[in-house]
Amino acid sequence: MRQTQYDYLYVLGAACPQSGQSAGLLAPHLDTAIVNLFLKQLSAELEPGVHAIIIWDQAGYHTAKALKVPENISIIELPPYSPELNPIENLWHYLRSHYWSNRCYTDYSHLIQAAQYAWRRACLVPQLIRTVCAAPYINSAGK
Repeated sequence: MRQTQYDYLYVLGAACPQSGQSAGLLAPHLDTAIVNLFLKQLSAELEPGVHAIIIWDQAGYHTAKALKVPENISIIELPPYSPELNPIENLWHYLRSHYWSNRCYTDYSHLIQAAQYAWRRACLVPQLIRTVCAAPYINSAGK
C-alpha cells in the first residue's frame, strides 16, 4: 500500500514528568497564533497556584514578538540543535512508534481520529507520561 497525498495535523503538547499530567491541542497549521491559543488553554487548565515551565526549541513561532506567555507559565529555550534535552520529544517518539507511523489514513478526519485516539490511550495515563517523559538531568540541575 502506498499513500502519495499528504495532509498535516499538528499536535501541540505539554507533559509534566513529575505528575504525569498532560495537555494537548490539535491544529491544522502551526504558527504563533496557534501557539498562543495552546498557551492560553494550558494556562486555564493549570490548578490555581501552579506555575508551569515549558521547555522548547527556538522555532520562529516560539520566539515571535507576538507570542503571549501567560503569567503562570515560564519558557526555557533550548540551545539550537538539542531536541534530546526536551522531555516531550520522547513522547512524540512514543506516539509515532506506537500509533502514528507507517499507517495510511483515508482522509483528514481519520487523521484527527488517530491523533485523538493516541492521545487518550497514552497521554491521559499519568504513569506512562512519567515514564516516557522522565528526565533525570532536570531533577539534578539545581543540585
